[in-house]
Amino acid sequence: MSEKKDYLKVNKELWNKKLEFHLKSKMYDMESFRAGRNSLDDIVMDEIGPVRDKTILHLQCHFGQDTMSFARLGAKATGLDLSDKCIESAESINKELGLDAKFICGNVLDTRKLTDELYDIVFTSYGTIVWLPDLDLWAKQVVDSMKPGGLFYMAEFHPVIQMFDYPKEDIAFPYFNTGAFEETLEGTYADPTADMKAQEIFWLHGIAEVITALRNHGLTLEFFHEHDYSPYDCFGNSKEVEPGKYVFGSFPYRLPHVYSMRWIKEK
Repeated sequence: MSEKKDYLKVNKELWNKKLEFHLKSKMYDMESFRAGRNSLDDIVMDEIGPVRDKTILHLQCHFGQDTMSFARLGAKATGLDLSDKCIESAESINKELGLDAKFICGNVLDTRKLTDELYDIVFTSYGTIVWLPDLDLWAKQVVDSMKPGGLFYMAEFHPVIQMFDYPKEDIAFPYFNTGAFEETLEGTYADPTADMKAQEIFWLHGIAEVITALRNHGLTLEFFHEHDYSPYDCFGNSKEVEPGKYVFGSFPYRLPHVYSMRWIKEK
């Protein structure tokens, strides 16, 4: 990637383009969401703990389904995302449904410039940190946004599963962070047939890199879990082994698909 390439501009355009297709995709299923469906998957719901009456900051919230689901569960939820079109859509849907979620448009690495509030829970999930070149700065934004005694919960696609070139079963990417990748994306994970073509710039982060960044900023790890399935059919070659549980490939063994962790900020 050229050092002069503006990854924020490239990726903002990417997510602005994705929005049109995601809003009408089967994966995001806006009809059932409008009817009251909770978009938070079972992994998150089983692990994050009580959210009612908690203040939640949802980082990289896309067009806000999970943020609004937290609001439906009684949380005081705020979503933040880089894409201006996604935030505009989130605010429109939030108003349409009579919910009280709030939304902020901006770079997650500038979080503390965008909000001075401290939160009981900071949350991020699925396909978020790949868009970030600097996990140390990201971790500082997370920690500085938490109240003393607050919780950070994260669910993310496992770096092992991100090594593959979907829908092929070939390993195309490294496990460790070796710098930025720039690719031309055709279609989108929510709709591989979408008539969409856009550039994307991303980074791959091993688990040790994530844990080290959060520990270096003073958080205490409460648990770390690995899951041998994905709650989403987004790999292009997935099999639904149980309702809502998808595995990639035809391997004779199960790969780690998702990891999750919960951290505490000391009082």
